[in-house]
Amino acid sequence: MTQHSAANPSDIRTFLAENPKLRARDAADAQGITEAQLVAAGIGHGTTRIAAHPDRIIPAAEALGEVMALTRVDACVHEKVGEYGNYHRGDHAAMTLTENVDLRIFPSHWVHAFAVETETAQGLRRSLQIFDAAGDAVHKIHLREGSHHAAWPAIVADLAVADQSDSQVVAARAPVEGPKSRADKADILRTEWAKLTDTHQFLRLCAKLKMNRLGAYRIAGAPWVRQLAPKAADTMLQAVRDAGIEVMVFVGNRGCIQIHTGKIHSLKPMGPWQNVMDPGFNLHLRLDKVAEVWAVHKPTQRGPAVSVEAFDAEGGMIFQVFGVGKEGRDSRAEWGQIVDCLSTLVEVPA
Repeated sequence: MTQHSAANPSDIRTFLAENPKLRARDAADAQGITEAQLVAAGIGHGTTRIAAHPDRIIPAAEALGEVMALTRVDACVHEKVGEYGNYHRGDHAAMTLTENVDLRIFPSHWVHAFAVETETAQGLRRSLQIFDAAGDAVHKIHLREGSHHAAWPAIVADLAVADQSDSQVVAARAPVEGPKSRADKADILRTEWAKLTDTHQFLRLCAKLKMNRLGAYRIAGAPWVRQLAPKAADTMLQAVRDAGIEVMVFVGNRGCIQIHTGKIHSLKPMGPWQNVMDPGFNLHLRLDKVAEVWAVHKPTQRGPAVSVEAFDAEGGMIFQVFGVGKEGRDSRAEWGQIVDCLSTLVEVPA
């Protein structure tokens, strides 16, 4: 695998000092480097390289009390305020599940990690930041005013690794897997789809047929999928807000999937972004990067699982939204009505 050396760490620090208002991701893009390389340049200047495995990071996060958990893909940022806890280890997949912090973690992609302290106009900010082999952010844990800041020094000292160099070598970024379909397997796909009893069986079905999620959607047809207009992503968020129902909002990259369960109260559009700005939950969605939206029905033992799923132009998933189906707080019927009313994509002749 090709590896890329970092730009000069001193030059990176100078650039950051001259552009203090740039977000880290934008500052990295502006210099043609990865975000991990940008963060590593701060080692010795408030940043410490730490052990990256979730078995080390998540128990440390539990000691910090209330924090903000952040997981993103290129077109969407998912932020939740809460406490970490109830961590379940796993070699392939791990999870942490509390009322407000609900994560599915894939440890093999937790490769580089840093404890970051940054002086800002608003005061000292602290965070734990995890990156994959290519230097892209997997997950971030931001301390808040009410976090257990007294625990921070001991946590950083415990997690610190021997290598404290301020340059970062990263692997080449793996390309996004575009849609994979097998038209000759369409009938088998539809037949097996009808037999699903759990949503988790779907990806195993795709793998067996040598397809992926988006590829399967493109050939499955009714009654299992319906392609929606790209604007349906925004329409759906507005409808969920107006109906006052609870939904589950999934945003995930290769290393972490983060889930919000609850209502959406406040939407604030800004330029190409649609923003959920609720106490404890923020979602920032680049509407101009939504290329495909699908309404998806999967049969399960508890009734149909209905989702709205958005993809970017490369075929990468941006988000999934489901109706909540938990006992005592079941919004699936109202959610189904919202999905049924979303506009079907109309092909415009060339």
